[in-house]
Amino acid sequence: MRINNSPDDPTWTDKPERSADSLVLHATDNHVSTLTLNRPQALNAITPDQREHLIQHLADASADPEVRAVVLTGTGRGFCAGADLRGGPARRAGANGDRSGGGTAAGERIPGDVARTLRLGAQRLIAAVLDCEKPVIAAVNGTAAGLGAHLALACDLVLAAESARFIEVFVRRGLVPDAGGAYLLPRLIGPHRAKELMFFGDALTAADAERLGLVNRVVPDADLDKTARTWADRLACGPTRALALTKQLVNASLDSDRATAFAAEAAAQEINMTTADAQEGVASFVQRRQARFRGR
Repeated sequence: MRINNSPDDPTWTDKPERSADSLVLHATDNHVSTLTLNRPQALNAITPDQREHLIQHLADASADPEVRAVVLTGTGRGFCAGADLRGGPARRAGANGDRSGGGTAAGERIPGDVARTLRLGAQRLIAAVLDCEKPVIAAVNGTAAGLGAHLALACDLVLAAESARFIEVFVRRGLVPDAGGAYLLPRLIGPHRAKELMFFGDALTAADAERLGLVNRVVPDADLDKTARTWADRLACGPTRALALTKQLVNASLDSDRATAFAAEAAAQEINMTTADAQEGVASFVQRRQARFRGR
């Protein structure tokens, strides 16, 4: 498998791929679901099958009351190098979208193919993270480029190993940023900083990403998994529905006026007060004890 057309690229290998389910490792332990991209030989560049597995796992996490937090990470020295470009730049839309890449049976691209495949592919993946009803932690263990960078930045909390790098690689290929980048970055760091990253495509170190506000915390490489697990365990002990509603409010706030945001806040509070965890929280305050949330 390769992510460009040259075997000179250090991420290229001609070893056969395994099945898609083994390329996204999934484990749930103590209410934490861990999703691990597992194509280290390709810096975890995402194939369409992998993308569909990730989307399904995130949907399953939303629906499963036993899952109360999600960790997303990768194996090897890359978090995610972006979409799998094995067919070259001309097939980029296919890597982001459907398996065929759009177009006719003969391979001819027709108007609308690129937009359609992006909507059905990379944008669906980013939306799956943003819309997941459980808090999602990105544990960025190495290079996060293109779609991979946006996959990390769509998560609710971002931990980065000291060796991690974030790269808006699109301009290097003469491409417009996709996978929600032009939506996510200005909201995280403002339009001027976002344009700087997208216009130049320079690699951003983990320390600089933290300074800009893209990353919550940078930790030594050896401590990344432990820190991510500690954070996930804390979230998994929290009031799960209140966290889901909080996530929804924050994500919507930047697209809302004050009246809409206040109305959404009131509605969320009304809904949350019907949960067992909210009642437990109030009771624990009155009784001066530690709350014991059950995610219900």
